[in-house]
Amino acid sequence: MEGVDLNGKVEAGAVEELGGPTNPMVSPLLTDLYQFTMAYAYWKAGKHLDRAVFDLFFRKNPFGGEYTVFGGLEECIRLIANFKLKDEEISYLRSVMPTCEDGFFDYLREIDCSNVEVYAISEGSVVFPKVPLMRIEGPVAVVQLLETPFVNLVNYASLVTTNAARHRFVAGKSKTLLEFGLRRAQGPDGGISASRYCYMGGFDATSNVAAGKLFGIPLRGTHSHAFVSSFMCLDEITDKALRSQDGSRTCEDFVGLVQSWLHKLQLADSLSGFFGETNQSELAAFISYALALPHNFLALVDTYDVMRSGVPNFCAVALALNDLGYKASGIRLDSGDLAYLSIQARKFFCMVEKEFGAPGFGKMLVTASNDLNEETIDALNKQGHEVDAFGIGTYLVTCYAQAALGCVFKLVEINNQPRIKLSEDITKVSIPRKKQCFRLYGKEGYALVDIMIGEDEIPPKVGERILCRNPFNESKRAYVAPQRVEELLKCYWPGDSHKPREVLPSLSEMRGLCMQHLDQMRPDHMRRLNPTPYKVSVSAKLYDFIHFLWLSEAPVGELL
Repeated sequence: MEGVDLNGKVEAGAVEELGGPTNPMVSPLLTDLYQFTMAYAYWKAGKHLDRAVFDLFFRKNPFGGEYTVFGGLEECIRLIANFKLKDEEISYLRSVMPTCEDGFFDYLREIDCSNVEVYAISEGSVVFPKVPLMRIEGPVAVVQLLETPFVNLVNYASLVTTNAARHRFVAGKSKTLLEFGLRRAQGPDGGISASRYCYMGGFDATSNVAAGKLFGIPLRGTHSHAFVSSFMCLDEITDKALRSQDGSRTCEDFVGLVQSWLHKLQLADSLSGFFGETNQSELAAFISYALALPHNFLALVDTYDVMRSGVPNFCAVALALNDLGYKASGIRLDSGDLAYLSIQARKFFCMVEKEFGAPGFGKMLVTASNDLNEETIDALNKQGHEVDAFGIGTYLVTCYAQAALGCVFKLVEINNQPRIKLSEDITKVSIPRKKQCFRLYGKEGYALVDIMIGEDEIPPKVGERILCRNPFNESKRAYVAPQRVEELLKCYWPGDSHKPREVLPSLSEMRGLCMQHLDQMRPDHMRRLNPTPYKVSVSAKLYDFIHFLWLSEAPVGELL
């Protein structure tokens, strides 16, 4: 790629055009009013060009876990790459801020993000509380205008990516995960974002056609109960012909072929007692779907009765397709005892394979849906089941277990002067100054600790002991001699600093990074119940500075 060096960075001075955010509503006006009122106050005080450094981070991992997956960076970079207030937007701001001087609106008309720098952890990375996901440097008034949209773009993206990763972890690597949440998502943007970030978090496909087109996510889908119940009888099927998979011949009466297979199933000794007469309207629906989509026949089998009708009807159609060189995909279970039904269906498929010599029939795909979540999948695993794929919707995309991640955007330095935010709640005390951030790995390849150090400190080195301190608990400290050191913050937007910047990766590359990072976490950090907290630390020098600044800024009480 022109302008990209061998390390995957956009070379200094190279121009790479970035389109705007996916959602056109993401604009400079997508912010809180107080960002503009503060910008005016900065401008009025002559402070609007002061060089500020802000950290975007979160304070607590979601869902009772001990890790989070970072999402939303690309959308933030696309916003600042196209950050420019339009004339009609300036006019609107005039109308809602009528007491502001004209010169302020002239200033707003000229601003962009050419003097802003953004350093961030790679999107798709596993991240932890207090460590900056992004460091934003620039004129304080401009960076202040970025606070709300950045927090908005990162908050849900990271939350739903983490939710997806947790579902992937509990399901296991061998299972297929399908995101089916569009109809239950919080509006169109929630649906599109969920499909994108669930894929990044480890899901394999989505039912969302728009997301498939926008992001290249594989699409999967079957049919609904309405399709099955819309058929009344086999007589509704008028075109009964189906050409073989290789095109060499045509079966003129596919319905008759299916009926003959159903009769064979009914007479088979090994299947005796499993079922009698099946629902013929359901059979008509399955045949019609197979005639339309013989290459991808996957049937919803629980409209009437799974084992007495749905599975036998499916098998009859699948065996008929097999005669013509097609391979049916499998079934979907959307109600009932999913563990029991999946096991019974698998037994039935295996008996069909043995009875009729149909290679691979016993490995037919079994997909389960029906308001699944982490807990139900975990319960299925403990019960034992034969489900190959899980279709998950409501609990996944709405992040039902936790509404928000709680990202914050805090000033840590202005005009080279470190700043700190104090609170009686120690979890809300910020870590001041511009920082370097590193992840230290141990002998077994697992991540041991994240450490923040001052910008002027020497980075940790492989094999050299470094003291890692809890930023707020003096007794919690440990030496680490890392076997690998990973620098976390990379330049994704250099502004006019002429620094090389990272190329924005593709969605599939972010997904790969997410899976890689999850593999590098110790299992006790990942478990659902009582996970071990991951250690986030500061260097000894930064620890001392935090507490020096804390004492300097905290007022001294007086006893009377």
